[in-house]
Amino acid sequence: MKIADLYIRVSTDEQADKGYSQRDQEERLRRYCQIQNIEVRKVIYEDHSAKTFIRPEWNKYLIFLRKNKNTADLVLFIKWDRFSRNAGDAYQMISTLRKLGIEPQAVEQPLDLSVPENKMMLAFYLAAPEVENDRRALNTFHGMRRAKKEGRYLGIAPTGYINRTSEAGKKYIEPHEPQASIMKWAFEALAEGCFNAEQIYKMAKEKGLKSTKSNFWMNIRNPLYCGKIVIPKYKDEEAHTVKAQHEPLVSELLFHQVQDVLDGRKRHYRPMYVANSTLPLRGFLICPKCTKKLTGSKSKGRTQDYFYYHCTGGCKCRFRAEFLNDIFVNELKKFVPRPEYLELYQIILQEAWYDQTNHSHDDKKQISNQITDWEGRLTYLRELLSTQKIEPEDYRKMKAEYTDKIEKLLGKLANSAQAPVDFDGLLNTGLQNLMNIERLYKNGDIVKKREIGSMYPENLTIDGFGVRTA
Repeated sequence: MKIADLYIRVSTDEQADKGYSQRDQEERLRRYCQIQNIEVRKVIYEDHSAKTFIRPEWNKYLIFLRKNKNTADLVLFIKWDRFSRNAGDAYQMISTLRKLGIEPQAVEQPLDLSVPENKMMLAFYLAAPEVENDRRALNTFHGMRRAKKEGRYLGIAPTGYINRTSEAGKKYIEPHEPQASIMKWAFEALAEGCFNAEQIYKMAKEKGLKSTKSNFWMNIRNPLYCGKIVIPKYKDEEAHTVKAQHEPLVSELLFHQVQDVLDGRKRHYRPMYVANSTLPLRGFLICPKCTKKLTGSKSKGRTQDYFYYHCTGGCKCRFRAEFLNDIFVNELKKFVPRPEYLELYQIILQEAWYDQTNHSHDDKKQISNQITDWEGRLTYLRELLSTQKIEPEDYRKMKAEYTDKIEKLLGKLANSAQAPVDFDGLLNTGLQNLMNIERLYKNGDIVKKREIGSMYPENLTIDGFGVRTA
């Protein structure tokens, strides 16, 4: 009497659609063994994809066979697609099983593999499920690509958004508070350049951001937040972006400003973030001896701690933190206008603002002209490609560069068309803050102090009695 092991594998869709439940497979296999007078030794239940043989229960079964070689004759399954959906892997596994003294066989697609012609039928039985899988995957890929081109985001919503389903059954994403406001704040803070991305991430976590550091890095690089969907490169179609259907959290201009900061194209300042409010100027001060940036630390005394700004790398320049903090406060007082000049100061700022914004129409025209110019260059590139005067690889690189420039200009143009700024309200708030800048600095937290300190992008040089700028 022959001895056989039964291999029963299901996947969720087949179990529901085709009736390949474990119970049904086992019943048919046992009936076959009873008719053929075969003894059942072991039943292996698997709930895993057949694309590869990296399956938990199958691996356990192989270990069992290696320990019990030549103790069974057959491993039975319903059809060959229960065994594998990859022809190449299937042939290798058949060879492995034969070396272990066991022959694989499908009870509903029986093949005598000792007959050479039957190997052609085996190839068909194994290739048909693989082709079916590949066709299904290709249809899914094209469907998802079409949905992206229509501006629909697919997958789990990123931080700041939530997945929704419309009444028509279509899935979409929409902003989700408070995460949306935190992500918007993160973009605005990055564009200012006062803190680097890691520092912004830490502050965002304190505000309640629910994201890992790696996801945060991917998010601040994702055009999705400015209302763009990325279409990856496929065959001859280059990678590009399309307008998304969901509501953007930030403007295109702000998104591109953040990318410039992250790529180092925008001049900005990235001081080290300090949690200790006693050293708010750390990273803003330049050593008068070696011109390096001063760092800060504390020294333990007998009764209390003492804080110092000091240089590194052998330079012994050092200043008491309390002393330099007071000097900086006195420096801030120089920005406060005298009360009798406040009205004149306000008029001058208004005139300067309106003088700059009067050119907004000319700026829009200039941006439009620049867009037309780059589009003309892109058209010329296509003509060079069609006449074989330029290599396809060079064309793709230059097209990507031109397209990126056009998208940034379009973002600036869209931003310039937004609602006008409430300048009078901003001016009143700004003047009040300016008149009280000393109090705001003294009473502010470490973040507020660092923001005020960033008024000096070229940093401050300390000479022991005062500070001066470059």
